[in-house]
Amino acid sequence: MTKRVLKRILMLIPTVIGVSFIVFLLFYLSPGDAALAKAGPNAPKEVIEALREKMGLNDPFLAQYLRFLKGLIFKFDLGTSYISGSSVTKTLLAVFPNTLKLTGFSLLIAVFFGILLGVLSAVNRGTFVDKFVMIFSMAGIAMPIFWTGILLILLFSVKLRWLPPSGFSSFKAMIMPAFALGLQSSAIIMRMTRSSMLEVLNQDYIETATAKGLKKQKIIFIHALKNAMIPIITTIGLQAGGLLGGSVLTETVFSIPGIGRLMVESIKTRDLPVVLGGVILISICYSLISIIVDILYGFIDPRIGRD
Repeated sequence: MTKRVLKRILMLIPTVIGVSFIVFLLFYLSPGDAALAKAGPNAPKEVIEALREKMGLNDPFLAQYLRFLKGLIFKFDLGTSYISGSSVTKTLLAVFPNTLKLTGFSLLIAVFFGILLGVLSAVNRGTFVDKFVMIFSMAGIAMPIFWTGILLILLFSVKLRWLPPSGFSSFKAMIMPAFALGLQSSAIIMRMTRSSMLEVLNQDYIETATAKGLKKQKIIFIHALKNAMIPIITTIGLQAGGLLGGSVLTETVFSIPGIGRLMVESIKTRDLPVVLGGVILISICYSLISIIVDILYGFIDPRIGRD
């Protein structure tokens, strides 16, 4: 397990380099001008050209990218924002807690309802409960995050006026964004839990435990669910990474000052350093989630954790 974790940590280096190169190339090839966005559309051409020279935008692509990579590798510096002139690292760290809070709260909702409904559906296979849960899961998967957020705002903020339509400063303000972001993941986890539980419930040792007179709750949650957790944890890990990506839309809809919203605003103004920093931070978090999933495998099944 230790060797596997070390290998995954070392893989972060080529992952960050690869991701940063792709984002840098896409920005370089796409239309738009950060100097024009900073100076304003009415600025004289001489001012815009001077800004381009000062920001290094007139340099060749490779020179610009290697300059960024040098600062990242040797100084752990993500650079300076083209628009605000502030440190990208400090800018990202100022809003990252909100994104982390949103993702964590959404993941808790997704895991709780996903596993609970998945187990409930598997245990009651073929019944009304099973059919209801399956319909709910299909609706959750089909509904895009953006429209889920809009519908929640219209219902609970505009119509019922129970919850604030934007912000993230209180528990009430966190409820709708977390549900909007976690609903789809909850449905996916639920379907995997149901599938995995059905496979385990058909095993001989479950029938033996039932024949011995063990309580149904103990059989389901101690024996069956534990042995069904490997594919469920894999799904949870993938969804945790997906929630980080989904935060871009959720933060925009609910006006949450997080990394996702910051990246959307930076894309509009062609602020490449901020976008690069956000993508790198999210890719590192995604890789760390994969490492955590690997470690959890070892706790659930010690055979997987052997070097």
